[in-house]
Amino acid sequence: MFSALADPTRRAILAELADRDATVTELTAPLPISMPAVSRHLKALERAGLISRTRSGKLRMSRIEAAPLREAAEWIERYRRFWDTSLTRLDAHLAAVQAAGRATDRTTHGPATSDRESPNRANEKEN
Repeated sequence: MFSALADPTRRAILAELADRDATVTELTAPLPISMPAVSRHLKALERAGLISRTRSGKLRMSRIEAAPLREAAEWIERYRRFWDTSLTRLDAHLAAVQAAGRATDRTTHGPATSDRESPNRANEKEN
């Protein structure tokens, strides 16, 4: 299923089918590829279970199948939550490391001067 979704043309076809059922001719119109190429994409989507196709006389309609997409979305959502949690923990860790680094800089280098003068220049001003 994810292999079928990886192709941008197939995602465009699914976007069209999300609005309405369509024929190969209707799906080919907005795409910069041939009708046989669209047919090949439709076969890949059908094998993945993302669409179904019906024939009524000469008319062959394609329809999006929501259940497999819902399953894929649920699977992706689990991993999105995992990565969100992991990245939140990483952000907190990096903030703590940066704060510790700033605290160490303040204690080892003393207070910073605004014009960053060297000690020799400060002595010259006193004389």
